[in-house]
Amino acid sequence: MDPSRLILLAISMVLLSSIASATDYVVGDEKGWTVDFNYTQWAQDKVFRVGDNLVFNYDNSKHNVFKVNGTLFKSCSFPPENEALSTGKDIIALKAGGNKWYVCGKANHCAARQMKLVINVLEGSSSAHSLVSSIFGVVVIATFAIATIF
Repeated sequence: MDPSRLILLAISMVLLSSIASATDYVVGDEKGWTVDFNYTQWAQDKVFRVGDNLVFNYDNSKHNVFKVNGTLFKSCSFPPENEALSTGKDIIALKAGGNKWYVCGKANHCAARQMKLVINVLEGSSSAHSLVSSIFGVVVIATFAIATIF
């Protein structure tokens, strides 16, 4: 095999392994997006990264999802109703790092029933993920090098 093709293949494999590592987080796990659930506790042991997705599952006749800023989050205020996500299975791609805030805009669900979520999204990949990707790339290169020799 041509060495330039080998290098191109190895780089492609490393990049694909990075893309495949995105995580879908179902908000609230099996409970979903609902009233009287502790979303702060749910999020505390998770590491959200750029490229991951939040999946909000809920009864869309009772709830919705607004992406808001920190001020609106604290006061449980929300934008106009037409800006709400309301399919009952909303997927939000985490495209940038930093704090992200989400609330339910129905009834008094945010203020009185704890239907609000704040997360911190980290930029880039973890050092562990980078190490795995690098090792994977080396294994791919070594495998193809051995295959071309024999």
